[in-house]
Amino acid sequence: MRTLTNSSLVLFVCLLLQSAAIAAIEITDDEGSLIRLDSPAERIISLAPSLTELVFAAGAGNKLVGVVEYSDFPPEANALPIVGRFDLLDMERILQLQPDLVIAWQSGNPRASVARLKQLGLTVYIAEPKTLDTIPDHIEKLGILAGTQAVAAAAVNQFDTHYQELRTEFSDKAAVKIFYQVWDVPLITSGGNELINDIISLCGGENIFAELQLIAPKVSEEAVLVRNPEVIIASGMDIERPEWLDDWKQWPGLAAVEKGNLFFVPPELLQRHTPRALLGAQQMCGQIDRARQSL
Repeated sequence: MRTLTNSSLVLFVCLLLQSAAIAAIEITDDEGSLIRLDSPAERIISLAPSLTELVFAAGAGNKLVGVVEYSDFPPEANALPIVGRFDLLDMERILQLQPDLVIAWQSGNPRASVARLKQLGLTVYIAEPKTLDTIPDHIEKLGILAGTQAVAAAAVNQFDTHYQELRTEFSDKAAVKIFYQVWDVPLITSGGNELINDIISLCGGENIFAELQLIAPKVSEEAVLVRNPEVIIASGMDIERPEWLDDWKQWPGLAAVEKGNLFFVPPELLQRHTPRALLGAQQMCGQIDRARQSL
């Protein structure tokens, strides 16, 4: 049997170390923490419905072993084990599933629970997609973490293409004043630091409450009437048009009512930071463009 010389042994060790370095995965999450995996994640838990969609978009849906309630898209997500709600995690269930990667929502998941998962030795990647531009970035990063870069790259390319098509078609058209209504009692809208504001701008609209930086700010009916939006778009709770959208008809002098510009888009297409946000954008852009013709 041949024996290794000292120089050969050193070379062999260096090659092993180099190979390990190449295999290791390092990604900085949205909290600024360096996330390191020795190899692509094989058992993933997602702690938000939107993050579940992003994992599937990145081609890693078959690696999900747990999700939170309302992770209902794509349909395959409905069959996955539930580990609580986004705001109330079942820590014991999460540990039982033995994930090698947990994907948490920075502003939505309880900070104490996420910190506890880290203390228990789990690798936690914290994501906070805020704008349309960050959706493809997160798909790309999740693809790297799961070793599904090719599928993720295709999804990113498809997203970017659709995004640019919408921007080219709508963003430079005449501005239209938009009120986006999340809910009726209390009256909740979208401020300027949210995904919906991005979509309104993409469509050539002007969010009448863009100066508000709070997430889902409460506003008064009087404030809406004073700003006199030319279009009102609502989402409600599900895929059905909310009945309360027609309550605005009691104000016939409101520009949106006078022109018949009361529209609806399903909330899951506008309120989740996923590729489907562009489907919601396409609907909204078409509605705003139709309203534009009536002004």
